Amino acid sequence: MIRSLAAASLSALLFATPALASDTGDAVTKALYSGELADGLATLEPLAAAGDTEAKFGVGAIQFTQAIEHLVQALYRHGFAAPDGRAVGVMPMPLPAKPNPEPLDYAGVRQILDDLIAGVDAARVSFEAAGQSGDYVIEINPLKIRIDANGDGKVEEGESLAGLASIVSGMSMDDILSPSFQPGTPHFEFIGFDRADALWLAGYSNVLVAQAEFFEAHDYSEFVNVLFHRIFPKAGFPMQEFSRGGTLFMDPETDTGISDLIAAIHTMNWPVIQPELLADVRVRLKAVLAYSRQNWDAILAETDDNHELLPSPRQTAMIPDTSITDDKVAAWRATLDEADKVLDGTLLIPHWRFKQGFDLRAYFETARRTDLVELLTGYGALPFLKDGPVASPEDFRAIQAAFGNDWLGYAFWFN
Repeated sequence: MIRSLAAASLSALLFATPALASDTGDAVTKALYSGELADGLATLEPLAAAGDTEAKFGVGAIQFTQAIEHLVQALYRHGFAAPDGRAVGVMPMPLPAKPNPEPLDYAGVRQILDDLIAGVDAARVSFEAAGQSGDYVIEINPLKIRIDANGDGKVEEGESLAGLASIVSGMSMDDILSPSFQPGTPHFEFIGFDRADALWLAGYSNVLVAQAEFFEAHDYSEFVNVLFHRIFPKAGFPMQEFSRGGTLFMDPETDTGISDLIAAIHTMNWPVIQPELLADVRVRLKAVLAYSRQNWDAILAETDDNHELLPSPRQTAMIPDTSITDDKVAAWRATLDEADKVLDGTLLIPHWRFKQGFDLRAYFETARRTDLVELLTGYGALPFLKDGPVASPEDFRAIQAAFGNDWLGYAFWFN
């Protein structure tokens, strides 16, 4: 009798709890932790094609990681160096730069962004498929994910998020991967990625692609030419030899840095050269809102509590000093509805100069030039002004009431 009850209880537990360990999940973490991304895809793609949603998540995770790897390799290849922001109170990041970088120009910058769009969008498709069904959990520590950052064909231990954190913070990788914690306090070990997180990642993939497509919709060549010697100091941009000059206000380095920023703003009068891409930015942003709704539907249906990336009100938050409540979820969903109206042009954006509102949909679908200064000062906004309801703080009061001054941080988290 006892054995029968034990067997029945175990069976119920297995059916009620998402699968934690599987050959598929092991293949995902092996590929990500070793940096053997191509081998991981070769293993997982046939399983995904056969309908395994856990494998679809793994394919998406590897595709996304590959897209970031290719971006990082391109940045390293051309000698990317984080700009020195000490003039505005931001310390430079001590990232290693290639000593003899390859030349880069505007066409090369566009190619880097085009490659990023293609890679991240492929991952989005896989994440979306992985979010449609399945009761899986794949335990992944993002700090342990490795890539071949410098493109030398080797994946070193330091070529990981933990390695980057070690460089920036000065802490050892051991301390970063195995920090000491006070008993009883939440701490990070891994994230239990599940179906809801696949939808969250699909949404964030679209956020990245939308930003890249916005640039690629325009001719921003002058912007690149006047500014990019600041982040690619040896790649051959026109102002490369003039990063230091005479003293105007503060010192040669600071004065030329400020001058380059002013010049960059001055160039932000960009012709639209691919209007279909600008229109697609709006489509992408609307899809982000749709993914977020699906994400919350999936989160609220969960019954487990396993290191959630984004928890429900009945699950444990891994981020200290945060809380998810029913009121916050309801406020977020109401805000998604208001954001949809803005993207549809039925709720207009206020402009300080006009009683009419700015039709964001009309801008994305019909603009042939983006002039930042003219848009802000008024003249550039004239073609997109429209009579109708104009957004006010009242339209977004729900999120302000539920989240208070922390609403922006939660918005980044909630996606």
